[in-house]
Amino acid sequence: MYTSYTPVVAVAQLSSTMARVAAALERGRGNEVPPLLQGMLRTGSLSREDELSVRAVLTEAWLLQDDLTQAASVLGRPPDTLREQVSDERLSNSWRLHGRIAFARGEQSRAIALHTRALKHAELAHDTRAIGLAHYELALCYKQVGDSGIVREHLTEAASALHAVGDRRHLALVHSLSAVLLAQAGRSEEAIAALRQGERLAMAIPADDVLAGIVHNQANVALMQHRHDQALALAERSVALHQSLGSGHGLAVALATLGQIFVQVGDLERAEQVLTRTLEVRSTVQFHETTGAVFDTLAQIHLMRGSYERAEEYLRLASEAYGAYGTQTMRWYEWSLKVLGVKLATRRQAFDEAVSMADALAQAPGVPQSDLIQADLAACEALIGTGRLREAEKRLEACEGRLDPRRAPANWGEYLRIRGLIREQSARPQTAHHDFAQSANIFQLLGERYQAALSNLALGRLSAAAGSPSAAERYLEQAVSEFTLLGAQRDLAEVEVVRERLSAAPAKTFTASVSDADEGIVRRLVDAAIFKELLAQETAAAFLEVTEGVSVVVFTETGGGDVRVVAAAGCDTSVATSVAHAGRQGHSEYDGKLLIVEALGTDQDGTRRCALTLNAPLEDAVAGRLRMFTAISRQGFDLCGARERPSQAVDQHNERPLEPLLPGFICAGPAMNRLADQIQRLQGHNLTVLITGESGTGKDLVARAIHVGSPRSAAMFLPYNCTTTSRDLADSQLFGHRRGSFTGAVTDQQGLIRSAVGGTLFLDEIGDLPLDIQPKLLRFLEQGEIMPIGETRPQAVDVRVLAATNADLEQRVSEGKFREDLYYRLSVIRIHVPPLRERREEVPHLSTFFLRDACERLGKPDVHLNSQTLDLFARYWWPGNVRQLRNEIQRAVAMSSPGGSIEPEHLSADLSAPERPQGNGGPSLVPPDAFAPGNLAAVVETVERQLIATTLDRTRGNISESARVLGLTRRGLYLKMRRLGLEGAIADI
Repeated sequence: MYTSYTPVVAVAQLSSTMARVAAALERGRGNEVPPLLQGMLRTGSLSREDELSVRAVLTEAWLLQDDLTQAASVLGRPPDTLREQVSDERLSNSWRLHGRIAFARGEQSRAIALHTRALKHAELAHDTRAIGLAHYELALCYKQVGDSGIVREHLTEAASALHAVGDRRHLALVHSLSAVLLAQAGRSEEAIAALRQGERLAMAIPADDVLAGIVHNQANVALMQHRHDQALALAERSVALHQSLGSGHGLAVALATLGQIFVQVGDLERAEQVLTRTLEVRSTVQFHETTGAVFDTLAQIHLMRGSYERAEEYLRLASEAYGAYGTQTMRWYEWSLKVLGVKLATRRQAFDEAVSMADALAQAPGVPQSDLIQADLAACEALIGTGRLREAEKRLEACEGRLDPRRAPANWGEYLRIRGLIREQSARPQTAHHDFAQSANIFQLLGERYQAALSNLALGRLSAAAGSPSAAERYLEQAVSEFTLLGAQRDLAEVEVVRERLSAAPAKTFTASVSDADEGIVRRLVDAAIFKELLAQETAAAFLEVTEGVSVVVFTETGGGDVRVVAAAGCDTSVATSVAHAGRQGHSEYDGKLLIVEALGTDQDGTRRCALTLNAPLEDAVAGRLRMFTAISRQGFDLCGARERPSQAVDQHNERPLEPLLPGFICAGPAMNRLADQIQRLQGHNLTVLITGESGTGKDLVARAIHVGSPRSAAMFLPYNCTTTSRDLADSQLFGHRRGSFTGAVTDQQGLIRSAVGGTLFLDEIGDLPLDIQPKLLRFLEQGEIMPIGETRPQAVDVRVLAATNADLEQRVSEGKFREDLYYRLSVIRIHVPPLRERREEVPHLSTFFLRDACERLGKPDVHLNSQTLDLFARYWWPGNVRQLRNEIQRAVAMSSPGGSIEPEHLSADLSAPERPQGNGGPSLVPPDAFAPGNLAAVVETVERQLIATTLDRTRGNISESARVLGLTRRGLYLKMRRLGLEGAIADI
């Protein structure tokens, strides 16, 4: 049953209002939309189609304001309860909005089901934008569930569709979500690049809400890289943006991250203030996940302060908040809470409980390695507390095999401190000292002040036990300053216990042998080679210890006579900079002290050196030890540099890029994905490439993509069509000539090859190159030299050549129209561009892209493709391939009026003609039934293979006779046999 409505609102008025609404939604200004549309909705004056459109955009607006109640109310019932007929386009939009509401409520399984239905209807409607949005929403859902592989697949599909339609807002969101995946996989630099691309897109709109989310993710990446100052600035910027937008949910997430950063930098008071404010933020979106994370962080704060009861209470609240989020909560939060529980039990000295909890966590399925390692480290500390040193040592050894110090340096620092505790209690003070010292250096580099203070406390305790009061007091003072700032009362109490023991114990003289001391320093330097910043810090500390000097500075000589201090020991930053400058300038003294400089290899910025200030010249034995440690440090820096260099031989991340290789280079199916992968592999070198494919498939676009991604991209890309000129003109145009070399040569002509020096020359339709010119081209490809007309000496030219053809070069070789040696020289690397009929899944995206381009160039806004037209496009055979599709759309847009619809009758006769039976002749929208199992190229190849094999069988393998029967030369037949894999057919006969 259908309900009729009487439209009262003028079409022009509604169209103008909806244009303003669309602009507001793109900018994320959801609060501007309800005042524009609610009056229209209340009057009941809209047609049913217009009402559905208005309800959809109002829902989007309320979702941007986190108002789920209003969004659900205005959206109404699910589409499957509607009695009237609704188009697939509107069904897709409606299901997607219902999915967004379900997602915001934490109903992930239902959201996935709804978005899957939205995707189905979007594909039926051939709606490129709706397809892209559905894939993006599904990526969000699967991200919450924790399946990163599926997330990446949906993101690549979303990016392809959204690029075609030019949706900058959602493209920015796609890049932002992709960056989160990359950062979680340890690919920080790629994550930063993705976020920069998203930031550019968001600022171009501008869309402050998207920008706020991207800046928030940038802060998280900086935090993961331990760039705390940068992370803090970005997090504060994200908070300010969300405040200006009035987004409760976004503001809460940004504040939670800001609080976590304050914890990392050791400002617990500000962290607690920010986190408390987070809990006070009100929003209709029930963000239990964020609330749980806030309670989790508050538990960490009170664990540091020694307020174990409050820490336990916050852990309980975090568990309740995550539980309220439902079974779809990412398991990451569950593991995080359990690891924190193990640490809390250890600090409360409930050692058996801590070990039991860690064992249970180890038995649980799917726990990330990082969480297992943290739980095991806490369990090792608990075992040490119970005196079970051997058991603790075995468990720690098991951890070492799973630890990657470069990817998880904080875990490595904690591992070293616990290993030092075992060695301390096993009467191995020298090795324990080195473990504690390196642990402290790691945490100082990472900016984790509380953990660094714990390591310094261990160093002070060890020095006090060894009878070294001055060293003990130095370490304890460093620990006290941090514990006082953090309010860590229990740790301060432990410092006082150590100081009491130190004052009560008589001073001892502990002297380790030089060999033992050297062995420990070597071990520290070798262990520190996991990353260069730590090695620089350890080098400075070791050199200061060996020489008993005043200060040591590791620095890099940068351009313009400047220096960059990498690490220092025995002095502050300003003094370190002055010492480095004096060392660079070759001074032998600094501030009345002896100054010596040692070379430590090279860095990306320049030469790396180490400057030492001494009270007196070094003795020969000490100088010899310093040279030995300098050599070890230099080797360690070389190792760090080798690790940082990307491997060219191994393709570690074989995945589709989110950005197209070129504008309009649409990849939405397996055929073009394979082509894009081939292009990317060929971009890094200078080899000649032959591009084959039917006319209109986009061979020139492939050539440009290879050039743009190559090291030659800054130089010229010069195309040349080999069919356009005669033999004489082709010779002159390609290779150039001297003045007077022939009649009419009144000036020197350098030719296209020399014009493209340093760049790429694209020879289109290479099969039509005059036969007389082919030897000169072959010589150029093999020797890199040309002989211009009138010149007597060859000239070397650096140009990369890409060639393309739609002809059968093998047939031309057999006919004597193309040189065989040139054919082999060009065919070393071949790329085949599939015809459009083999990649029909890209027709909607290509149509959308060409439509948008034509509308912009012809000044025809809001022209759209009718669904019947898109159905026709999807079925048509496209003998002219992508070029025919582009021209068809451009013609239709030119003939349309602004805001109009392209109907099937607006298309050319070839497309709009009805299908005809094959027997009646005439054009057909589909290939003949005989060819239905495969495309034309595949059918031709099959026919060729069968015909050649049958002929060889009948002639009993006689090549000359077979070639005569087939109308080929012997050479042509051999070439085809090789291509078709029939070389073994003769042996079988």
